[in-house]
Amino acid sequence: MAFRGLHDADPLDPSVLLLQDRHRSHFVDTEQLQDVLRPRQQMRAFLSMWRMDPRIRPYVIRAGFYGIYRLGHIIIDWPLITCLVERWRPETHTFHVPLGEMTIKLQDVAIILGLRIDGPDVTGTCMIDVAELCGELLGVTPPADALRGLTISIRWLCQQLSTPGPDADEVALEQSARGFILALMGSFLFLDKKGSMYTCAFSHYSVISHKHRLTAGVVQYLHTHIESYVVPAWTIDAVLVAVLHSYRYLWSWERLHVGRPDFGRSAPFAAPRLPHALHDDDVDGVVAGGMDNGLPVQHDVQPEADAEVELEPALPLGCRWRVPLSRVLNPSGVLLLYRDQLDAQTSDQVLWQPYVGEVVDRLPNICLAAQDIWRTMSPLICFEIVEWHRPERVLRQFGMHQEIPPACSYEHHLHRVDARGRHQRDWATYHAAYLALWDSRSVRVITSPPLVGMMDSQDPYMQWYRRITRRFMTPQLHRDDMRFHTTAGSMNVMVNRRHG
Repeated sequence: MAFRGLHDADPLDPSVLLLQDRHRSHFVDTEQLQDVLRPRQQMRAFLSMWRMDPRIRPYVIRAGFYGIYRLGHIIIDWPLITCLVERWRPETHTFHVPLGEMTIKLQDVAIILGLRIDGPDVTGTCMIDVAELCGELLGVTPPADALRGLTISIRWLCQQLSTPGPDADEVALEQSARGFILALMGSFLFLDKKGSMYTCAFSHYSVISHKHRLTAGVVQYLHTHIESYVVPAWTIDAVLVAVLHSYRYLWSWERLHVGRPDFGRSAPFAAPRLPHALHDDDVDGVVAGGMDNGLPVQHDVQPEADAEVELEPALPLGCRWRVPLSRVLNPSGVLLLYRDQLDAQTSDQVLWQPYVGEVVDRLPNICLAAQDIWRTMSPLICFEIVEWHRPERVLRQFGMHQEIPPACSYEHHLHRVDARGRHQRDWATYHAAYLALWDSRSVRVITSPPLVGMMDSQDPYMQWYRRITRRFMTPQLHRDDMRFHTTAGSMNVMVNRRHG
């Protein structure tokens, strides 16, 4: 039986994790990667800058972005984000935790964010006249100092469109809603390097309609930009995308025990049936609300007599995490602690299926639509970027038995493609083969027998998994007289001696 040396935590079988020698986890032992990643945030600034006019709310709801708006700004646990980045593997598009692979799926983003997941791909050409496009969709033409290539200033959008006049007609309100959605997406879903500009190519799909889906684009955008952090290990790309943290840690809180906020504490969470007037103008502030095991509770609110009250639509699951971080459960500067907690993870600390029972019953329809493709093994396309959706590697997240997954090819040529200097390229033609695969998504659905109980540590999958991955991040037998002493290193030694 093969045995790992005390100072060698890398995979015994390197056939899967081909980039391990350049991966961040490979350098953790050297203690050269102790800094906590701190991605840019723009949602709070956007919400303070642009108060949504109640008259455009129906358009934002109809377009499917109201859940993102109500999610608002959530305090981020930076050490947790750093720990997750260390466990992300671009070769498989999954997180490698001690008990197996996990990943963010179409199902997760639909349920957490309330974005639709089915429909035409977000692709085409970026050869557009931004000023002309803004005039067509927004009714205003940006000046030269508000543009930078194919991007437009969110601040300019706010100045021009945040306050439609008291006599604004339906056309003007639709234009204001489009501007709001553009700025919302640029502040939350698709940040650029500075987080102050927004790529207008996506504006084709933010027009008020139900035809296009952005969830797939969001998932692959997340996957692609995580990889700029993990490979190569020495180059932390300045392109810090909000998607990297804006819902990745929400996904973690749904499934993992590390750093999870305490629902028992008072929370700035707006109940899903409050009249709009009571909370929409202060979406990022503390709003009277409550939680019942992490779910929103109903409030009896009496509107003024003869007042026309429009009730809040049901909200996606991510909104339940608008709770303050506990300084006991989430102390600052705890990268070593979080690494150690993940290394020492046990079966009862992983929630493979969080979306069951009462949680699902309270979700809006948009979160549960197109369930037939939740397990599709298909490429996700967003203009020049193509990433694979790999449910076959994480079947336990669907309540199914996990076999040893088939080999997945790390397509280097796709990772070398970018849009720089290629604004005239038609990406729909360039990626036609992958678009055809997405078009057949409904027949590319993986299935497996139901999982009964917990997977045994000697299951063939676990034996295979222990050989092809790095399960532990904490340097083995780590000791530092002046800092937190980890415990997972000793456990690592025992596990290696038992399993090899």
